[in-house]
Amino acid sequence: MTNWDNARFFLAVARTGTLRGAAARLCVDQATVGRRIAALEEALSARLFLRTPTMYVLTSAGEALIAPAEAMEQAVHQIERRIVGMDDQLCGTIRVATTDSIGKHFVLPAIAKLRAVHPGIEIVCVTSPGFANLTRREADIAIRTQRPESPDLIVRRVAQLESGIYASRAYLAARGEPSEGASFEGHDLVMYQRAVLPSMWESLCGEPIQRGRVAFQTSSSMMLFEAAIAGLGVTELPCFRADQEPDLVRVMPNRGDRFDIWLVAHADLYKTARMQAFIDAVAREFEQGI
Repeated sequence: MTNWDNARFFLAVARTGTLRGAAARLCVDQATVGRRIAALEEALSARLFLRTPTMYVLTSAGEALIAPAEAMEQAVHQIERRIVGMDDQLCGTIRVATTDSIGKHFVLPAIAKLRAVHPGIEIVCVTSPGFANLTRREADIAIRTQRPESPDLIVRRVAQLESGIYASRAYLAARGEPSEGASFEGHDLVMYQRAVLPSMWESLCGEPIQRGRVAFQTSSSMMLFEAAIAGLGVTELPCFRADQEPDLVRVMPNRGDRFDIWLVAHADLYKTARMQAFIDAVAREFEQGI
């Protein structure tokens, strides 16, 4: 393997296990991936994958190639970050990762104000409950609720928000309010999937959920809200959004949690002009919106 182009095809197949998955990740057709893997194996005089009916499985030679291929990947990403970091113009693209709720109420208004002043800045926004890998350039900046530990990242707390327990007026009229200390006995619960937010499966704002019935699960913050509004059950929601929804009522008002919002960027990109302009706009939006 002599170049990064070979390495990225190899890693894509190794990570997805199929030519189709690798093709989708690389935005090429499946036949191209197959040709590149065959050419790489011929150049190295080694079989890198065993072809099974359902997936590509690494051989011993393929396993030995993972570490050097990932080292090449990290070097390429570092070059990209440093070249981008040298750009001091208020133009270009910023890739932002956040959640639906934070994006709608804080990030989108900040983007609108930023582009009114700097129309040359373009935004790509990725909303997902998972965390984008900034080191691999899946995003340039993230606004999220958990603080990362990587030393390559610059972290800034931009807000501390409150969450509470909510249900729809229709649900409460039919089922009554849950009682504090009863662990939601006799009530349906609307939850994030366990893999998305494991702590939610222990308690909502400190109220244990053991006696409640999980009626609905989702990976989307927007769907969590809509399910509560539709009367599917009781759930924990950020107050900045739930208090604005007329169909929702906060229950157990003594129960609440506070959570931090973190702005996270890679150190190589943090001081670029467009990133600093975006960061300032987001920070102002949080200051004005809470």
